[in-house]
Amino acid sequence: MRLGRTFGFGFTALLMLCLSTGACQKNGAMAPTAPEMGAARTAAAPNAASALSAVSTAAASPNASVHGAAGQRPVYYDGTLFTANMFEVPASDAILAQNPNFNEIYATNDLDDEQDFISVINAIQGDGFNPLWHQNLIHWNAGFTPHQFTSDDEVLNAAKGSNPEITIESTDEIYRCSVVGRK
Repeated sequence: MRLGRTFGFGFTALLMLCLSTGACQKNGAMAPTAPEMGAARTAAAPNAASALSAVSTAAASPNASVHGAAGQRPVYYDGTLFTANMFEVPASDAILAQNPNFNEIYATNDLDDEQDFISVINAIQGDGFNPLWHQNLIHWNAGFTPHQFTSDDEVLNAAKGSNPEITIESTDEIYRCSVVGRK
C-alpha cells in the first residue's frame, strides 16, 4: 500500500511538471517562450544594437502578441540593460487623471512602434517600482545629434537649461510593465 501511495505522489509530481512545462510552449515547439528574446538573446554579450534589433523584429511581426514574451523589450535603468514586458493599458485617461502613482518610461517613438533607441525607465523592483508606466516621448532639438540615453537622470538633465538638448513630450498613454530580468 505504501509503494502505491509513493508511486501516486511521484506520478502526480511528474504530471504537474509536464503540464507546467507545456504551458510555456509556443505552437507546439519544444523551446519555451519566456526566455526567447530574438537577436539580443542569442548574442554572447548583448549590446544596444542587438537589443534594438530584437525590438525592431518584434514590432515588424504582424502576428506578434503584445502579451507574454512577445511583449518583451530591452530597457535601460541607471546604465544597466534590463528586459521589460509591457503592453498598453486601454482607456489610460482615467488612470492619468486619478492615479498620480506611476513610473515614467522615455522612448523615441510611441512604444507600439519601432524604436530608434532603447527606452529608458525610472524604476525597477526594489527601487520605487510600480507596474503602471506613463509614456514620455523624446524629441531632439535643432542642432543636437540623437543618441542613446541609459538613465532617467541623463534624459531629465538633457531637457534642462537655457539650450536643452531634448524636449520631453508627455503622452496620454499608460503601459502595464514588469521588469523581468537583466539582459
